[in-house]
Amino acid sequence: MNASGTAGSREGVGEPVNAAPPGRRKTARRLLRVAFLLVALGFGGWAVAGEWDAVVAGFARLSWAALAGSLVAVVAALLGAMLTWRTLLADLGSPLPLRPAAKVFFVGQLGKYIPGAVWPVLAQMEMGRDLGVPRSRSAAAFFLMMPVQLATGLLVTLVTLGRHRYGWLLLFVPLLLVLLEPKVINGVIGWALRRIRREPLERPLTRRGMLTALGWAVAGWLCYGIHLYFVAPQSGLLFAVGAFALSWCLGIMTFVVPAGAGVREVAMVAVLAPHLDRGSAIAVALSSRVVIILGDLICAGLAGIAARRRSV
Repeated sequence: MNASGTAGSREGVGEPVNAAPPGRRKTARRLLRVAFLLVALGFGGWAVAGEWDAVVAGFARLSWAALAGSLVAVVAALLGAMLTWRTLLADLGSPLPLRPAAKVFFVGQLGKYIPGAVWPVLAQMEMGRDLGVPRSRSAAAFFLMMPVQLATGLLVTLVTLGRHRYGWLLLFVPLLLVLLEPKVINGVIGWALRRIRREPLERPLTRRGMLTALGWAVAGWLCYGIHLYFVAPQSGLLFAVGAFALSWCLGIMTFVVPAGAGVREVAMVAVLAPHLDRGSAIAVALSSRVVIILGDLICAGLAGIAARRRSV
């Protein structure tokens, strides 16, 4: 009787009567993400249809040479992002040779096209584990990429587009600079690992490693700007660098949309509006998206082939 009473009390405490099952909540979140994506794509399609003639004319002004140059610049920018991540990972205690690091980063990054923000980090954690990288260290390097890229992207925007029009971005800079202080980062990582009952990191992040990562991130923004300049040279190179950095930063803040789909294009069209007609701006934004997708696929393919040849 005593045992049955104990079992009954555990059963009552363990499962609230009106709580939704975890599977149902997960399905609801997935449906919300899909709905958000469909709405974004719907409005995007409506905008393109409304400016169809101008969009077609904008595409007609893009040459194959410009698109090829844009693709080369994107590959260079993606390489900068990979070196940013590799620097952070090495500073945390897991230096990887270039080829294996490229495979883990570029193949894992393909997961950003799947709804939800967890797939790239899960892929990098699993592939990194095969190379002897602890999962916690892979996760730390992945999540450190976001403040690094956001901080450098906002600073690049302020330098290139000017503080008069985008001065409101200054509000985010102090917060991001605090988040990029190694002492603060190490404290946050340690707290998170304790919360999930994981072992602490063996090596804390250093200021030298952070500054090196910031340098690679800035180099990546310059290459992304060159990529946009190839397809929209009317506004100049400096403007192209800032325009892409701003639109990317706005896009990455929407975690529910795969790779910021739609959000980055809307922001880019708005930023380009003073220099291009709406149809041409839409054509440039769509061309940028296609070129970046091709760049992701090319980098993942080449990294996989290079890593395989190395292991043979």
